[in-house]
Amino acid sequence: MIQLPIINESPFDLPTYATVSSAGLDLKAVLDEPIVLGPLERKIIGTGLKIALPEGYEAQVRPRSGLAAKHGISVLNAPGTIDADYRGEIGVILVNLSNEKFTIQPGERIAQLVVAQYTQVSWQPTTSLEETDRGDGGFGSTGKK
Repeated sequence: MIQLPIINESPFDLPTYATVSSAGLDLKAVLDEPIVLGPLERKIIGTGLKIALPEGYEAQVRPRSGLAAKHGISVLNAPGTIDADYRGEIGVILVNLSNEKFTIQPGERIAQLVVAQYTQVSWQPTTSLEETDRGDGGFGSTGKK
C-alpha cells in the first residue's frame, strides 16, 4: 500500500474500498443539482478530488459495473488515465449508451479509480520479431482450432 497525497474539495468523505480485496475506489459526482444524460450524450462530471501520484504510478478511471449493466452508463474513454504529473481535478467522462435518459444525482457513485504501477519502454528497432505459436493471429484467433 502506498500513501497518496489528496486534496478533497468535495462535500463527501474520501473514496474508500468497499471490501478488503477491492481494486477500485468509488468516485462520486460533485454536482450542485441533478443532471440528465440523454441517450448517447456525454458529459464531464467533476469529483472534487486532486491527487499527487508518485513517478511510476497511474490512476485509471473505470466504469462501475452496476451503472453499465443496469442503465448503460459508462466511462467514455475507459479506462481514463491520470498521469503522475497531473494535479488538476479528477473528471469522469460519462456516456449514456442506452435509449433512455438517465439522471445523475449529486454524490452518486459514478466510476471507480484504480491506482497501478507502470513501466515505460525504450524502443529497440529491429527487422524481425521472435516467433511464437500464435504468430500474427489477431482478433479472435486464439479461440480457433
